[in-house]
Amino acid sequence: MNAKHSRPSAQAVVKDIRRATRKQYGAEEKIRIVLEGLRGEDSIAELCRREGIAQGVYYKWSKDFMEAGKRRLAGDTSRAANTDECAICAARPGI
Repeated sequence: MNAKHSRPSAQAVVKDIRRATRKQYGAEEKIRIVLEGLRGEDSIAELCRREGIAQGVYYKWSKDFMEAGKRRLAGDTSRAANTDECAICAARPGI
């Protein structure tokens, strides 16, 4: 067997390492970044460079954030964060 074909290329190894070490953003961090973008103090391009994300990722998070807010304001409580929140909403309609 040829040794060249039995080992992955250097590019493949680097790509695998980058994929394995890619930063995972939690919900709170995504919300912070989206809200910072909505404030408009810096351009979206600058914000994305600073946070190390692609602009497409920012716009997807922003769209998801807006859609979730729209559903929540429309009264969709099927995905409430916790039971305490549901109890508060039931006790105080119109929140």
